[in-house]
Amino acid sequence: MENFVASVRLAEAALRDLFEPTPLQRNDHLSAKYGADIWLKREDLTPVRSYKLRGAFNAMRKLVGPGKPGHFVCASAGNHAQGVAFACRHFGARGTIFMPVTTPKQKIDKTRIFGGDAVQIVLTGDYFDQTLAAAQEFCAKEGAQFLSPFDAPDIIEGQATVGMEMLAQLGRAPDLVVLPVGGGGLSSGVTRLLQTEAPDTAFAFAEPLGGGSLRAALEAGAPVALPAVDSFVDGAAVARIGALPFETLSRFSPADVHLAPEDRICCTMLEMLNTEGVVLEPAGALALDVLGDLGDLTGKTVVCVCSGGNFDFERLPEVRERAQRFAGLKSYFILRLPQRPGALRDFLNLLGPDDDVARFEYLKKSARNFGSILLGIETSRSDNIAALKSRLDEAGIAYRDITNDKILAELLV
Repeated sequence: MENFVASVRLAEAALRDLFEPTPLQRNDHLSAKYGADIWLKREDLTPVRSYKLRGAFNAMRKLVGPGKPGHFVCASAGNHAQGVAFACRHFGARGTIFMPVTTPKQKIDKTRIFGGDAVQIVLTGDYFDQTLAAAQEFCAKEGAQFLSPFDAPDIIEGQATVGMEMLAQLGRAPDLVVLPVGGGGLSSGVTRLLQTEAPDTAFAFAEPLGGGSLRAALEAGAPVALPAVDSFVDGAAVARIGALPFETLSRFSPADVHLAPEDRICCTMLEMLNTEGVVLEPAGALALDVLGDLGDLTGKTVVCVCSGGNFDFERLPEVRERAQRFAGLKSYFILRLPQRPGALRDFLNLLGPDDDVARFEYLKKSARNFGSILLGIETSRSDNIAALKSRLDEAGIAYRDITNDKILAELLV
C-alpha cells in the first residue's frame, strides 16, 4: 500500500506538466440544502473536462521513450478517447482511437481537436463491444499498446491523484467522499489511496439505476455482466465492473452503493446549471444526485467528485423533459373524448390555472362516437396533476396516463 501511495504522489507531481490541480470548491447551495459542509472536486475543469486524462497520461508516461512503443490505441465513445488524444499530443506519440459509428459528431470533433495530427480516429461498429473487439484486433496486428479505460494498474494509479489533490486542498480528512462509478478506475484508486492517507473517511458510491455493475458485483461476490444497460449516463454506463477495480472495491457492502434514477439525475443537472451555473454531464452529476439518499449529513464534511462536464447542449431538451416528468411537473395522457360539439371546450374547462397544454394531437377515432387524443400537460406543482386526474374522473372522461409507460411514451411522445 505504501508503494501505491508513493506512486500516486509521483503521478500527481508529473501531472503538473499538463494542468494545475482541479478546484475543490465549497458549495454553499448544497451545504445549506443538506445542513453539511459540502465540497465539489471539479474534475469537469480539466483540459478535457473529465478526470480520464489523469489515467491516460499516467499510463502513457511510463510507456514513452527510446525503445518503447510509441503507438497507443483505445476504444471509447467519450471521455477516455479525449484523454488519450490529449496525452498523445503532449508526448508526441501516435494514437489510434476507435469509436462507434454512432458516436455524436461533437465528441468525434473534440477528440480530433485534442489529439491534432498525433491521432487517427477509426469509426467502426454500431455497438461498443464491436468497437472494442476491432481495437484489440488492431493492437495485436500492429504491436501497439492498448490503453484500458479503467482495468489497468497505471490507469487506476492516475485516477487516484484526484484523492491526493483533494486531501491537500481540504487540509484535513473529510468525513465522507461520494464517488461516481462506471468501470471502477476512479473509485478504486481514490478509496485505495485514502484507506492509508485518511483511514477514518467513509465512502459512498453512485451508479446509474440502469448500470449498477458495482452493486451487482458486490451482491454476487464477483464481477458479473448486466443483461442490459441504460446508455443515458454514458460516462458510467458499464455492464461489468473492472476486475482490478473490484479487487479494491470488494471490501464494501452493496448498501454503500446508491443507484440514481436517470430521470432524477436530469433534475440534478438542471439544478446545478440553473442555480450554480455548473455544466455537468450525466455521469458528472451522479455523486451530487445521491446526496439525498445518504441519510443525515448534518455537520459532516462531504466531498463529491464531479467526474465530467462533457455535455452536448443539444441534449438539453431531453434532460429538461425527463426532469419534468420525474418531478411530476409534466405528464402525458391518452384521452377518449366524445365526438360532439363542445366536448373539447368541456375538457379545457377542467384544466387548472397553472396547467399548460404542451402537446395536443388527435390520434384516431377509437369508436364511432369517440376519438383518442394525445395530451401533454405542464404545470407548476406536482399535486396539480393529481388534481387534474380527479377532475377528469368526476367528469367521466376516460384517460390513460402514459408518462411512465416506456413503450407507449417512446412510440407516441
